[in-house]
Amino acid sequence: MASSDLEQLCSHVNEKIGNIKKTLSLRNCGQEPTLKTVLNKIGDEIIVVNELLNKLELEIQYQEQTNNSLKELCESLEEDYKDVEHLKENIPSHLPQVTVAQSCVKGSDLDPEEPFKVEEPEPIKKPPKEQRSIKEMPFIACDEFSGVPSYMKSRLTYGQINDVIKEINKAVISKYKILHQPKKSMNYVARNLYHRFIDEETKDTKGRYFIVEADIKEFTTLKVDKKFHVLLNILRHCRRLSEVRGGGLTRYVIT
Repeated sequence: MASSDLEQLCSHVNEKIGNIKKTLSLRNCGQEPTLKTVLNKIGDEIIVVNELLNKLELEIQYQEQTNNSLKELCESLEEDYKDVEHLKENIPSHLPQVTVAQSCVKGSDLDPEEPFKVEEPEPIKKPPKEQRSIKEMPFIACDEFSGVPSYMKSRLTYGQINDVIKEINKAVISKYKILHQPKKSMNYVARNLYHRFIDEETKDTKGRYFIVEADIKEFTTLKVDKKFHVLLNILRHCRRLSEVRGGGLTRYVIT
């Protein structure tokens, strides 16, 4: 065997022995109490870093989706701009033209340096767009509240029930403003909510105004807890809402 081959073999064996020593050293470190605490802290920090990386990945996905939505909006705006340019270049000839006002005074009274005044026709006022009304839940009257059974009211007051009605109306208005909004003007969040609203529609809710618990959490500060469901029972008793169930959802329909 050549001397160079022997040297390479010795070097390889020494490297393996060094690796074994390092492994045994690290194994012994893990058993020492002081170093074990340090290793545990390092492990906890690795978990925190991993969670941050997961959040960063979710944020990147959100930004990519937002970027795609902005691209779609830009394409839509470009199409609108082309339409406007086309209209500008093809103005119909029958539209009223700008007329020059003629003075009734004698020619000698006219100031030759004074320019003629141009009178522009008054713009035709477009009739305002008819706003679509959104059905709201009427407040409970005092006599209605008095007719609610005591076991159902428990310790709830007249004011608390009407405060809940106010919040429910807020959720209904917020939801149906998005549904009535043109799709081109929606941002990413509104577009996602719009698709959720459409998916929650059924044949039983067609043409009716309703919300679900997700809308309460999205648009109000109400807590969907046991007390909230007691209030819903009172509203059902007073015929302010009804329930439509299906697909794992409870839809609260305004009556």
